[in-house]
Amino acid sequence: MPFNFFNPEYLILLAAIPIIYYFYSRSLKKKKKRAMQFNNLHLVRQAMKLSNHKPKNIEKILFIINSMVILLLILALADPHIPLKQEKKGVNVVLAIDVSGSMQANDYQPTRLEAAKKSAQILIDSLNTNDYVGIVTFSSGATTTAYLSPMKDRAKEKLAAISPQSQTAIGDGLALAVDMATSIPNKKKVVILLSDGVNNAGVISPEEAAKFAKDNKIQVYTIGVGSNQPAIMGYDPFGNPQYAQLDEEALKGIARDTGGEYHKSVDAKTLENIYSQLSEKIDREKKDTSIKDWFIACAIILAIGGIYLNYGKYSVIH
Repeated sequence: MPFNFFNPEYLILLAAIPIIYYFYSRSLKKKKKRAMQFNNLHLVRQAMKLSNHKPKNIEKILFIINSMVILLLILALADPHIPLKQEKKGVNVVLAIDVSGSMQANDYQPTRLEAAKKSAQILIDSLNTNDYVGIVTFSSGATTTAYLSPMKDRAKEKLAAISPQSQTAIGDGLALAVDMATSIPNKKKVVILLSDGVNNAGVISPEEAAKFAKDNKIQVYTIGVGSNQPAIMGYDPFGNPQYAQLDEEALKGIARDTGGEYHKSVDAKTLENIYSQLSEKIDREKKDTSIKDWFIACAIILAIGGIYLNYGKYSVIH
């Protein structure tokens, strides 16, 4: 069974055990040497009578017990943990959702944004109870819509209230999502970024935001939204149609650089499938439990046994 030590710096104390053994060996040699010089036959016989009831090599047994006690206490200081087979650690999941004007396109029914909101709710419902979820939206800038917390119903309420706005600041949205994901430590962190456009606003580029995520060891799963047919998102002042454009290469680069995955959605159904599968794709770490108390308990039992051998019925009056 593999151990993870939370305080591995204490393991250096294990080097003391061979040093103790060295001095113990020297002590035994000195005792033997003194015994050879012991020429009073009567006293030798008396000592032999006193030691008749004491098992042979009792001193070696006591040394082994004491060494085991020291070993176990050092390991306890290092705080060993073992993974639990059934329980998994919670994950910080931040949804970064594009709410730019192009998300009003109706190639998804009723619109891209409404389909994204419905699909995101499916993902939130599929998260584990010990997962935290937060929501960031981005258009011309990035905004915190729902703070990172275990309250999933609250996040869904905030999600339902999202409305479309103007431009697309992918970099700002990703950077804010990464910042939110890191706000609660000691959990695996994942960002799921959805966009249907090209980065054309904000102060942080998608590449800079991806580096920020990578430096913080955050996986980013990206979802590109857009049907296979051109989607009209509006008209310019002269009545010419404006088509939604998707920068797939930027989204693929973000996912690749952070160890995540890129998914392409072409309609509301594929978007739902992507979100429903993402919860299973998140690599969850097994939850660890500390077993240092086991080591301390074993050390106490051995120490009591050593005391009994040394001062109990097998003790010798020196």
